[in-house]
Amino acid sequence: MITVRIEHKIASYEGWKKAFESDPINRKQSGVKRYRIYRPVEDPNFVTIDLEFDNLEQAQSTRSALLKVLPRVEGSIIFGAQVNVLDEVESKEL
Repeated sequence: MITVRIEHKIASYEGWKKAFESDPINRKQSGVKRYRIYRPVEDPNFVTIDLEFDNLEQAQSTRSALLKVLPRVEGSIIFGAQVNVLDEVESKEL
């Protein structure tokens, strides 16, 4: 499984969620199969988003699209965004 992981500080969850739900990169058309949103228990003004893909090309294309969109909201809705493409190399149920 290929994952695009986005991590950044946020001004407010409600404002960020509204922007996320507007879906400026059209996640479904971009090939996103599932997404997960995480917030650290000790820091509610930080989010990690995992976008899951079937193939690397879709993930890389989505990362490029995000790198064009994120600067538009940097400093107002989000702060210090990092976007990485991850390849799951092992997973095991215990």
